[in-house]
Amino acid sequence: MGFSGHHARKRFGQHWLRDDSVLQRIVEAADLQPTDRVLEVGPGRGALTERLLAAGVRALHAIELDRNLVDGLQERFEAHPEFSLHQGDVLEAPLELSDGRIANKVVANIPYNITGPLLERLVGRLDRPVDPPYQRLVLLVQKEVAERIRALPGQSSFSALSVRMQLLARCHSVCPVPPRCFQPPPKVQSEVICLEPIPASERVEPALAARVEYLLKQAFLARRKMLRNTLANMAEPDRLQDLAASSGFSLQQRPQELAPDIWVALARGLNRGD
Repeated sequence: MGFSGHHARKRFGQHWLRDDSVLQRIVEAADLQPTDRVLEVGPGRGALTERLLAAGVRALHAIELDRNLVDGLQERFEAHPEFSLHQGDVLEAPLELSDGRIANKVVANIPYNITGPLLERLVGRLDRPVDPPYQRLVLLVQKEVAERIRALPGQSSFSALSVRMQLLARCHSVCPVPPRCFQPPPKVQSEVICLEPIPASERVEPALAARVEYLLKQAFLARRKMLRNTLANMAEPDRLQDLAASSGFSLQQRPQELAPDIWVALARGLNRGD
């Protein structure tokens, strides 16, 4: 019974977080309230699940891919009526709780090989954000991804992902998580991040978001080139120069030097000229 005989599976990207201080930091970052309905992705053996339930949330719904962990989880938390579990792939499974309601917060130790698609499912894309947005997401991710998500313009890790995520959510680091905090230890450094999706009323409107997305794809495909070259097919040189001046950047700059709001200003200027 329970989890006896079960070992972490490489194909599922399983690394059990076992550090009490990190588990506590995750719970604190989630800022849990008695009315919260929480979605947990990848509960594993339930180390974090136990702490989330102890916080006294209204409901906790977990999605676990590994069917060999399901019986152990059900057995461990059968005394908690607020706990429900779905066995399946989080990229395809319904995200509603057992009562049909939508969670307002997400806590996840993300398998690193699905970080991109899972972020899109939980936060959305610039032109198709998740609606309604979650109030808060606390995610354990690979440190390299965390750095890209929260990077500032001009930093080497600033990328198209930085712009997209920062236009969709307020992002900040919670704590670093070295390999020794897991069993088995991964080969990479990790980090807990907190995302607070921007309310619908403050988002970039869909038509403008689509233009921003197009600009990012064009510019970051050649991130070492000056914007004078990567944006050359967007408008005539004189108009492009005027747009750059009014948007607050120089065509001599490279894409990783432009803040998210400048990309929005440039997209808005280009849309007006269409």
